[in-house]
Amino acid sequence: MPDATQHLTLANGLQLTLRHAPRLKRAAAALRVQAGSHDAPAKWPGMAHFLEHLFFLGTARFPLEDGLMRYVQALGGQVNASTRERTTDFFFEVPPAALAGGLERLCQMLAEPDLGIERQRREREVIHAEFIAWSRNPQAQQQFALLQSVSPQHPLSSFQAGNRYTLALQDPAFQRALGLFHQRFYQGGQITLSLCGPQPLEALERLGRESGSLFPAGSRATQASPPPLRRAGQPLTFAHESLPEGAERALGLLIDLLDDSRPGGWLSALRQRGWLQGFKAETLYAFAGQLLWHIDLQLGADACKDEAIALLHSWFGFVRQADPQRLNAAFSQLQRSREWAASPLELARRDSSGQPFAALDEQGLSALKALLASLPSSEHGQWQIPAADALLTAAPPPATAPLPKALAISDMLPASRQYAALYLRWHLPSSLRHGVFPILCQALRPLQERAERAGLHLQFSEAGEYWQLQCAGQPSAVMNAVTEALALLNAPSPADWHTPPPPAPALIPIRALLKRLPDAMHTHKAEPLPAGSLEPRQLAQAWEQARWHGLALGFEDTGPLGTVLTHCPGQGATATAPPQWQARRWVDAALAGSENAVLLFCPVPADQQAIGRLLAQLLQGPVYQRLRVELQLGYAVFSAFRQIEGCAGLLFGVQSPHATPAQILAHLQPVLSKGVVLDSAAQQALAEQFAEPAMANAEVAEWAWQTHLATRPDRLNDLQWSILMARQADLDALLGSLLAPHAPWLCLANSAAPDPSWH
Repeated sequence: MPDATQHLTLANGLQLTLRHAPRLKRAAAALRVQAGSHDAPAKWPGMAHFLEHLFFLGTARFPLEDGLMRYVQALGGQVNASTRERTTDFFFEVPPAALAGGLERLCQMLAEPDLGIERQRREREVIHAEFIAWSRNPQAQQQFALLQSVSPQHPLSSFQAGNRYTLALQDPAFQRALGLFHQRFYQGGQITLSLCGPQPLEALERLGRESGSLFPAGSRATQASPPPLRRAGQPLTFAHESLPEGAERALGLLIDLLDDSRPGGWLSALRQRGWLQGFKAETLYAFAGQLLWHIDLQLGADACKDEAIALLHSWFGFVRQADPQRLNAAFSQLQRSREWAASPLELARRDSSGQPFAALDEQGLSALKALLASLPSSEHGQWQIPAADALLTAAPPPATAPLPKALAISDMLPASRQYAALYLRWHLPSSLRHGVFPILCQALRPLQERAERAGLHLQFSEAGEYWQLQCAGQPSAVMNAVTEALALLNAPSPADWHTPPPPAPALIPIRALLKRLPDAMHTHKAEPLPAGSLEPRQLAQAWEQARWHGLALGFEDTGPLGTVLTHCPGQGATATAPPQWQARRWVDAALAGSENAVLLFCPVPADQQAIGRLLAQLLQGPVYQRLRVELQLGYAVFSAFRQIEGCAGLLFGVQSPHATPAQILAHLQPVLSKGVVLDSAAQQALAEQFAEPAMANAEVAEWAWQTHLATRPDRLNDLQWSILMARQADLDALLGSLLAPHAPWLCLANSAAPDPSWH
């Protein structure tokens, strides 16, 4: 059943978009202001971004401790904001009953912000820390370099993020400009508010009208037209002028076609030549008929870039001649699949930006024609539009084999959700796993690309001596994707053995540490690889020593899973206990980069997980207040409860441009030592987050998998009950044990241990 949508205009000019989606377990709001960094005075770069930050510091009505961020985080939700060139977006996702409270806080903080000079001074330092991290991040600098390909008269070519020197707080003219910017753009005529959730349209409309009316009335302000984009640039960066309405969505269709790596397309041609290592196409800028987009193409050392570009132009020529209705029909099928798999937050953000998961309308098709006409093209060769992907259309395999004993079946994800997840995990003691893993990743890449296009989550990862395959989405598509994945894991193609893996994307230090954390949980010692090149027989040897187990959730008919797992490599086994260590451990990730980052993981005993979750919830505010707001250690500061590799614990993370990991830990310890005070409202809210009907599909699946890895048959209702039964003495006792001198902390940092007390 399709979602029900409605579009309204309030008396103050605010555009209200509503989406009723009964399948959703959460609700979301996305508010877009039609103003961004290019609309602020050029004299003060970063003003729009600075104002976005100031909104989150609390108001008289909702101070920081009761503001939007704390409110959403206390409910286990998501909240963020983003300032682009011509738009600023604010968005959050919460349990449906909390949508009203979040929406009231969001609209009130934007309509009536506190722009006091002292909070401006503190937040400018946070902006400066972001600027330092941005200036040191290779990906950010690569994108900034791309924008230098446009005309130097265009604001895209200039610095817009802001720092300590561009935000002249002491200048009365800056303060007047800041106030005028807010007054001009944060009014009804500039705003689109989108609400999405399982609530009826009438209930969403009532919430939207109540909170949306907080903005003063106004009409759409004119945003100055930019100068032309064009300038001789890179061959894979494309600038367009004077395109009709709908061009950004038309580009979405083109990028979807370009992104299809199946036979017949440009990526397939590059892959067949053994050239393709990595690919990503993205929109860099879209406004007033201008469109700038880029193809990030990574080719092997033997590739001919000029020929690759010539092939692209030939493919553009082919697409220009293709039937647009056929292209749009395939795009529509993909969009329906993505809409079904999307979270409430994704749906709300799409609606607020005018980019819903839908086929192109007539205006969009006209824009597609204009877009293709403005691209370089040549006589097309042997190209073709691939047929509908089997992941979207095929029925599940027949039930011809019994379910293996190594596969556990969980009923924690009701089949009525029409969402399934299958986890498979192998223990491989052989040191061959280090060399073979990149080859298997290479073999799986085309399937992962197809899965992502089809709205499936397919991931292959390693941690310690373990490999893990995870697939989640529509049940029959999951079975078909895993069937293909297992065939590839058993027998990668000859080309996969000789194609070097693509370079890993550069990540900021804190994200790089988060990626490495699962591996750091294990205490295994690195083993040298066997001498010489790897061969298929060595993969077979590794699989012969492997032991596997798995978990399936959400399948109404589990019979076909036996067929799917017929060719699962390795021998079936049972799950083993999660990793444990008895003393403090420091793991130096040896990351390149000039900023310091640290993750501190404090394991919690399995029988005290409920107390640990409550403790983590109550620590979020104090940790953020002290490290982020008061000490301004950096813009990346967080604390949370996490289950990693079946091990539960409190996780703290900080990235700082000036504090060392040792200093960060020294600042964190006094915050923890102060303890927490039991809050019954927070306790009740946390317990409600673990009611199965209120949890998102992926949350239920991951909870069940982590419980399986922990080898403890916990139930969600048991966790809820334990949270509600927690007392102040329980919190004090657990925190005391975590702060004990020999508590088994794990510290993952991008530097060596500060002293020998860390083992």
